[in-house]
Amino acid sequence: MNPIVRSGAAAHTGALLILLGPLVSWLAEFVTAAAWQDPPYSPLYNWVSHLGLTGPAQTAFGQVANSPLGAVMDAGWVIYGILLIVGTFLVFDPRKGTRPVIIVILAVLAGVGVSLVGIFQGSNANAGNGLIAFHTFGAQGVMLAGNIMAIAVGAGGAHIGLARGRSIASIALGTVGLIAFPLFMADVFTGWMWNVGMFERAVIYPIMIGHALLGSSVAAAQRRHATRSLSPLDTRVAS
Repeated sequence: MNPIVRSGAAAHTGALLILLGPLVSWLAEFVTAAAWQDPPYSPLYNWVSHLGLTGPAQTAFGQVANSPLGAVMDAGWVIYGILLIVGTFLVFDPRKGTRPVIIVILAVLAGVGVSLVGIFQGSNANAGNGLIAFHTFGAQGVMLAGNIMAIAVGAGGAHIGLARGRSIASIALGTVGLIAFPLFMADVFTGWMWNVGMFERAVIYPIMIGHALLGSSVAAAQRRHATRSLSPLDTRVAS
């Protein structure tokens, strides 16, 4: 199989950045949700993006939002997006054909999308001044591009260094996310709004898990490659 990833320290660093992105975002989410106590934050009921609302409590999109550490969540999303984009450029070699180019484009769309969610809040103020369009575009962009990226990564797993099981897992994650996306949108646009946080996370978490899977797999493959490359040199030095 022709690899579509770079080799060496750059690729290893990029893989670690891809892995770090969702971990930073999850940590920011945990800390921000724990600080939201009035009323207590519910991951099944409450919007994910409401965690990033700063300022006084408000009723936005049918829910009371009161996130004392909203800036922490916003920073987590922006950092996630930057790490994903930089990491993907370091890992994938666009000179190796169409497949790595597609993955890089999807990663850029997803990274820009999640960053826009952090920069433009889903607040009443932004709904009034029109900036909510950037928030919506970012959220829907990362939901679609991120899950399609997981499928593309899984489909090209052999060229990336993913084991068969991890390749299948990546495809499954992206598929679950894409199936959950129209269910989430229907829950919102019909006005039902039943456990919207659960449906939203059913779309988002497969993306994050997929990125963690990709980053950890490539980092491990790079370590194995480095070890094999050093072994003959070590043997000559010892002799």
